[in-house]
Amino acid sequence: MGLSLSAWFCSRADDSLPSSSSVFSCLAVPTPSRLAVILTSSPVPSEDTHSRWSSMHHSPHFLLSACKQEVTRSPAELSSDGVRAEMGVKSGLHVWEILWSPNHRGSHAVIGISMQNCPLQSSGYNVLIGGDSLSWGWELKTNQLWHAGQSLGLYPGKRKRSHSEATEIPLHIPERILLVLDTDAGTLGFIVDDSFLGVAFRDLPRGVELFPAVSSVRGEASIRLRYLNGTTCDPPALMALCRLSIQQSLGQERWKQTAKLPLPPRMQHYLTSSH
Repeated sequence: MGLSLSAWFCSRADDSLPSSSSVFSCLAVPTPSRLAVILTSSPVPSEDTHSRWSSMHHSPHFLLSACKQEVTRSPAELSSDGVRAEMGVKSGLHVWEILWSPNHRGSHAVIGISMQNCPLQSSGYNVLIGGDSLSWGWELKTNQLWHAGQSLGLYPGKRKRSHSEATEIPLHIPERILLVLDTDAGTLGFIVDDSFLGVAFRDLPRGVELFPAVSSVRGEASIRLRYLNGTTCDPPALMALCRLSIQQSLGQERWKQTAKLPLPPRMQHYLTSSH
């Protein structure tokens, strides 16, 4: 079996894999194994309670859909409005998907996490998530990180400079963003275009319930939330790491050909059922 599998890999060693054209691939950092296992596992059902926005903890200018997975901001003058998820987490590594069209962001569009009593409305146009000591936010238009009302710099940090001026060039953040919260390590990071951009915030409070949260000042802005998956602080299972290793060896394109691997049916099912 080992010789057959080795020969299968070698016979396809010259297959070229498409390189990513996304600017974020150049800014990516190595993905930790626990996170990689989550990203290569099947998402939990979309109706999971962690996928809902809170019907109580949001600005009155945010309207919830019937399923609570989408919020829409009503047009309102001189108001900054926020909403947090219905369910928070105190332990483990967790990944949420946030869908927010760049055409419906405007200024001060922020995603991040908050504690339970974070303010969710203020007068004027400003950064709300990250505007106090109870929240941490990434402002999508300027790429600034915010906490306690202060800018902590750009995220991701590695950036090319403009030839005509000494200011950093903001990145265009696409619609889909993954929020990665590791409550055990006390870190928050983000994934864009399948690239893990590394840790944005460190030293988050331990043993405190933390919630995904967003804030906006733009009328008609619609934002969807979905919880993808999570894991405990325990090391990943050996079987999961083996599956991950096989996937990384094959690459995304050749992964579609796993049915051709000389493996027993039960192992074939394990490799394909989690994707």
